[in-house]
Amino acid sequence: MTLLNNHRTRRRRLGVAATAAGLLAALLTAGPAVATPDPGDSPATPQKVSKSEAAEARAAIANGEIPGQDEIVHSENIQHLANIPKDTLPGTNSDLAFQGKYAFAGNYDGFRIFDISNPKSPKTVSQVLCPGSQNDISVSGDLLFLSTDSSRSDNSCNSTTQPATEKSSWEGMKVFDISDKKNPKYVAAVETACGSHTHTLVPERKNVYVYVSSYSPSASFPDCQPPHDGISVIKVPRKAPQKAKIVNFPVLFPGSGPDGGGNPGGPTNPGVSKTTGCHDITVLPSKDLAAGACMGDGILFSIKDPENPKIIDQVQDNVNFAFWHSASFNQKANKVVFTDELGGGGAATCNAATGPNRGADGIYDVVGKGDKRKLVFKSYFKIPRHQADTENCVAHNGSLIPVKGKDIMVQAWYQGGISVWDFTNSSKPKEIAYFERGPLSTDTFSVGGSWSAYYYNGYIYSNDMAKGFDVLKINDRRTDPAKKQRLRELNVQTQPDYFD
Repeated sequence: MTLLNNHRTRRRRLGVAATAAGLLAALLTAGPAVATPDPGDSPATPQKVSKSEAAEARAAIANGEIPGQDEIVHSENIQHLANIPKDTLPGTNSDLAFQGKYAFAGNYDGFRIFDISNPKSPKTVSQVLCPGSQNDISVSGDLLFLSTDSSRSDNSCNSTTQPATEKSSWEGMKVFDISDKKNPKYVAAVETACGSHTHTLVPERKNVYVYVSSYSPSASFPDCQPPHDGISVIKVPRKAPQKAKIVNFPVLFPGSGPDGGGNPGGPTNPGVSKTTGCHDITVLPSKDLAAGACMGDGILFSIKDPENPKIIDQVQDNVNFAFWHSASFNQKANKVVFTDELGGGGAATCNAATGPNRGADGIYDVVGKGDKRKLVFKSYFKIPRHQADTENCVAHNGSLIPVKGKDIMVQAWYQGGISVWDFTNSSKPKEIAYFERGPLSTDTFSVGGSWSAYYYNGYIYSNDMAKGFDVLKINDRRTDPAKKQRLRELNVQTQPDYFD
């Protein structure tokens, strides 16, 4: 039963016009999917939509098919506890990490630390200005890690934008000391080839290994030359982070040609991104496993030796996946959920024109043992509520909700909101709760919505790109057992063993 908080039934749109296809023309034609996954260094400029599209959005709101502009709606089993708007940092909000009573929120202009000891009333502890998209964020002990994937004049927090064609430009990883949450200190920087779009921690006692995902090389970029078919591995000594350095660059897609062995993209595979690196990696240290979402490929690999990861299996979906964006294991590590970020997070893909299998999650079973394990496709999952053609909406970042014997996930869908869904049956996933806001605009196509939605110690936290930091609580017998699980630290891309 999914009733709105205002008791107006949220009906699925059955007759959405195919006008949304125009917004995706470059992605759905015979050419490659030229996605710039996740919005770029500057917020996307709102784009005017046609009069018919604007009229359709207004009519859908009037008919109760979609929420009103900025209206909050949710299923009965979700409570919206708090929203903290942006403050000093005006840029796009990005990823989240957690430690003890603190939440760490990335922003294209830096990061913000919240005290969440009272989830109903989060308090800002500090805000750090340090521009450099995406500022993908994670924490381990007294260290905070920040990704820079935009070409900067230098590695300082006072840097300015500078073309990647200039050799002196800088992109890579930044490291902060957060032993004093009120006064984080910038302590180290490591330049990496093609920057750092995202990163993943593989923590050890004395060191933290950082897997850096980056892509889109060019012969005109001195520090990002093709082929670029691997990841940078950085070793950071906990007691001497200033000694952080790259210790390996494992090639994940070896091949005989100039472009390596990843997906060639279009025109061989129309509408699919060419693989030139990875977008995101999730590790499961308790099982020595990792799953990589690598543009045109999904991969499973071993991290028994964290400096030398080894590929176990590689899969492609050249029918419905345009851009492999992120990955999540279930607790038993016998399933992986991959997301497809069709349109790069900047297009309206949750509509009838796009359909239920594109811009969705792909659920794969992991079968076999050891190095002979294989990824076997089972089904797709996409939110069952169509969105306005003025709303960017596609599968994005989420985490497990730890319930023994069940596979349940909470996930962000940009302006599609937040979805809680059950994939215990790999072939028949189903949504069990949701939260969303109405479109930012009915007249222009505007980018916003939830970037990341994660479950941490009994609550769901979301970083909305435009609206700020949200706290939700789910009350449902299917998810209630998760409230007993307590973590001291959570970086979702470093997936914990919840029941150890």
